[in-house]
Amino acid sequence: MLQTSIIREERDATIDNLKKRNLDATDLIDQVISLDEKRRRLQTELDTVLAESNKLSKEIGQLFKTGEAEKANLLKAKTGTLKENAKTLSENLGQCAEALQEVLYQIPNVPHDLVPEGNTDEANEEVYRAGDIPQLEANALPHWELAKRYDIIDFELGNKITGAGFPVYKGKGARLQRALINYFLDKNIAAGYKEYQVPHVVNEASGIGTGQLPDKEGQMYRVPLENQDYYLIPTAEVPVTNFFRDELLAAKDLPITCTAYTPCFRREAGSWGAHVRGLNRLHQFDKVEIVRVEHPDASYEALEGMVAHVKSILNELKLPYRILRLCGGDLGFAAAMTYDFEVFSTAQDRWLEISSVSNFETFQSNRLKLRFKDTDGKKKLAHTLNGSSLALPRVLAGILENYQTADGIEVPEVLVPYAGFELID
Repeated sequence: MLQTSIIREERDATIDNLKKRNLDATDLIDQVISLDEKRRRLQTELDTVLAESNKLSKEIGQLFKTGEAEKANLLKAKTGTLKENAKTLSENLGQCAEALQEVLYQIPNVPHDLVPEGNTDEANEEVYRAGDIPQLEANALPHWELAKRYDIIDFELGNKITGAGFPVYKGKGARLQRALINYFLDKNIAAGYKEYQVPHVVNEASGIGTGQLPDKEGQMYRVPLENQDYYLIPTAEVPVTNFFRDELLAAKDLPITCTAYTPCFRREAGSWGAHVRGLNRLHQFDKVEIVRVEHPDASYEALEGMVAHVKSILNELKLPYRILRLCGGDLGFAAAMTYDFEVFSTAQDRWLEISSVSNFETFQSNRLKLRFKDTDGKKKLAHTLNGSSLALPRVLAGILENYQTADGIEVPEVLVPYAGFELID
């Protein structure tokens, strides 16, 4: 959530910067300024009334002590009127603050200066590419056919017990999934991230804190329980980042680095077509996440460090990949800058997104009320970052397709100690 003080002080710049998202936010920004002015005016009026009421209360006490009951009772009548005024002002202030919050929830984060302009993925900027695309046999298969041939993923069984987008992993397929999870976690822990196991269901406040709620796209699974709505997590980012909701940290505590494995649940409303076949797009999938809380002066250096970390994993897996800096139109609602990692699926002849690494600057921390006391003694909003390290389905798809041979599917060398086998045949 953008800070009202910055919107107020940098109105024109905020509107211009949001145009990178192909969004004309003029009306929303002006609503924020108008509501904020009203809120501040009401707060001033309320403070004045409360101060006058407190002053009169002290005078009344003194008058009763000196035996001037008649004067005291006259002032008591006046304080009664002031209390009614205070109650009305307080209610109006609450309504105004709620209206301001609702408008702020509609405004996405301001893109970083380096974010390219554009409205489609074609405007994303490729900043890095690595790995050789393997030359497969003419009869090479996409991963959903390989899964059926080697009986390692059963899409039809998942559809039977739940529905489309909920596959069942079997035998070496399940073991390879577990190997990837453990490998990713070990890499993250070795890089200094502390491992957590977290709930897979969160409350509304947690969804609002990281920007998943309000859910304008209808992508989250809602679970009404005990007169309260809960939500299945779309990523471990949500519970992990909410560790720090309403917290005041010390500058010496930063950075804070976390990693967690969770299943992730996404409705993927509106997704259809050949590009969603097999593991390309699922409603439930496994992912290992990394989350950082950083001092604002260090967050972009930390972002580059996260990018380098994910690169090291893909280099060890020996998968061909590229890194894109997302354009404004392709940027997530809460992100100020995002790098997407894509692995090349040789059998499908297309790039598959496997990771997003993002800096949210103060957007999430303002919603979360996540602050730290800096070395100068001032309380400031921290910067939050997160990234997939990694999402399993498309990594697995890339391994199955790029490592297929006439004898079976080879397992990347770095995964063999985790999987316990070298070949799927």
